[in-house]
Amino acid sequence: MTLDNSFSGEEILTWRRFQLSKGGRSVDLDWLLDIGGGLSWGDLQMMKIFEETNYQLDLSLVELSVIWMRFLNQKIPLQYQVGRCPWRDFELEVNPSVLIPRHETELMIDLAIKKLKPIEKRRGRWVDLGTGSGALAIALSRSFPQWMGHAVDCSEKALSIAQKNIEKLASNSTIDMHLGNWWDPLKNWLGTFDLAIANPPYIPKSHFEKLDSIVRDNEPHLALFGGKDGLDCCREIIHGSMKGLRGGGWLIIEHHFDQSERVLGILKKNGFLDVQFENDLEGIRRFALGRHP
Repeated sequence: MTLDNSFSGEEILTWRRFQLSKGGRSVDLDWLLDIGGGLSWGDLQMMKIFEETNYQLDLSLVELSVIWMRFLNQKIPLQYQVGRCPWRDFELEVNPSVLIPRHETELMIDLAIKKLKPIEKRRGRWVDLGTGSGALAIALSRSFPQWMGHAVDCSEKALSIAQKNIEKLASNSTIDMHLGNWWDPLKNWLGTFDLAIANPPYIPKSHFEKLDSIVRDNEPHLALFGGKDGLDCCREIIHGSMKGLRGGGWLIIEHHFDQSERVLGILKKNGFLDVQFENDLEGIRRFALGRHP
C-alpha cells in the first residue's frame, strides 16, 4: 500500500474480504467503498478481473476501516460518518441533525408528479413540511422548475443543512425557507398551495424500544416520534392543510406501515376528497393522499 490513497485491485479486494470477516453486509461495505472511497460498483467488478490495476480512493483503506468498525461496533450510521447520502438522482449532505432519507420516500415525488400533471405547466406553489435534509424540496424544485417552493422545519440545525443542500443542488429554484412548526410560519400564503408534502414523525411511543438501535440511538428523535399513537403530527398537518391548500390542491403524507386506515380516516374527517393510499417498494401501504375540495 502507498501513502497517496492509490491501491491495487488485489489490495482492495483483500481488504474487503478481511472487513467482511469482522461482520456486516457486503452491500453496506460496498456502499462505503462507493460513497466514502469513490469506488463505483463497476470498478469493484472490474478489479476482480484486473487485480493489478491501481485505483485512487478518496479515503485510505485505513480511514475506511475506522468508519467500518464504528459502524459495526458502535452502530453509527455510515451516512453520518461519511456526511453524505445518495437519494433519487442527487447526493445530500447529512448529519445527526437530520433524518437519513429513505429510498421509499422517493416515491412521494413520483406521486406528486402524477397528481399535478394537469397543472404542471402553470406557475404553482408547493410546500415541504418538515424538510429535514431538504431531499423532497430539492426533488420537487427539479420536477416543477417554474413553481414557487417553500421548505419548513422546526429545527434550526436541520434547516441549516437543508439550506446548504438546496444552494448546492437547486440553486436556480425559488425556495423560501421557514423556521417553525408545520403550517405556523406560512400564514402569509395560506390558501395558495397546490401541493403540500410531508414525511412527519410517525413512530408510536410504544415502538421506541423496538427500533433498531442504529436508528434509535443516532437519528433525531424530533424527526422520528409522533406521540403516543404516532399520529400527532399527521393530525396537525392534515388539519392545517384545509386552510393551507387552495381548492383542488393535494396533500401527500407518509406514515407508519400500520397507520393507513387511521390516516385515511383523518383525511376524510377533515373534508378531503379523493382520499386514497399508495404502497411503498415492499407493497405496504405507506402514503396517504387527499384533495382539497
